[in-house]
This record gives sequence, structure tokens and C-alpha cells, in this order.
Amino acid sequence: MKRFIAIDGLDGSGKDTQARLIKEKYEKEGTVIIRSHPTSDNFFGRNSKAALERGGKLNKVIATLCYGADAIRSVIKYYGKADTVIFVRYTLAVSYLNKAISVPVYKLVCFALPVSEYFFYLDVSPEKLVERVQKRNEKEEMFENYEAFVKVRQKAEPVLYNWHVIP
Repeated sequence: MKRFIAIDGLDGSGKDTQARLIKEKYEKEGTVIIRSHPTSDNFFGRNSKAALERGGKLNKVIATLCYGADAIRSVIKYYGKADTVIFVRYTLAVSYLNKAISVPVYKLVCFALPVSEYFFYLDVSPEKLVERVQKRNEKEEMFENYEAFVKVRQKAEPVLYNWHVIP
């Protein structure tokens, strides 16, 4: 595998668009796999998405645990299986956890899972995120509102030390 790329950011930041553009660039050089989490092709991804749509503290925990299992499943199944592997959302899901535990959990996750020099965080203002998410006409998830965008964006800052932040 030539490169492992992760693109992260809050909902509406343009992760899927950037992943598609990167895929188009690297397809000329070889095989490319894109995995966007949570995925709909397995139990963990489906349950993570469903919990995000239900909201509440218990569903926040369920969404986080299922998301983690979904991402780990993708690493096991796809890491190293193409010249370029792109993950849309990866280890920064820990930003949704309590701030007191997010940094230690992030360090543990980075110890256990592959890391790369190609980690990109798309930093978009909460105002712009709300505008973009509302244009989708999809069911709103628990973190897709102005207050949540502000809170999670602040909680992400301590774990962005090994990411390229793109404003």
C-alpha cells in the first residue's frame, strides 16, 4: 500500500467531496478504496447511524462504541488491500466523548490502529456547517446543530496534534 489517507471533520465539512477528489487523482496510479464511516454494510455501522439519529446520552455511547467497531472492522478488512486506502472519518470520533477522557482514549486508539502522515481535518465554521447540513434534506443527527458543532469542534482541538488542519 502506497498511502493510507484519513479525512475527518464535522458533518458538512466536505469530507466526502475531498475523498472523491483524492480518489480521482490516485486512480490513475493504481487501486483505491474509500470507506466512509459509519458504513451501512454491517451491523456496527447501521447501529451507529441509527443511534445518532435517535439522540440521548445512551445512544451517544452506543453510537460511539458501534462507530469504533465499524472503523476497526474496516481497518481489518481493507487496510493494505489497495494502493491507496481512504477513510472518511477515522480516529477523531473520540472528540464526541467527554473531554476528560478523549485525549487518553485517542492516544490508545492511535497506538492500536494504523496512523499516517496523510491525516487531514477539514475545519469549517459552525455557521457554515449548519447551512450545509440543512441543504441535505436528511434526518438530523444528534450532533448536527450549531451548539453541538461549537462544542465538538472545541473538544477536537486537543487530539488534532497528528492531523493536518485545513481551514
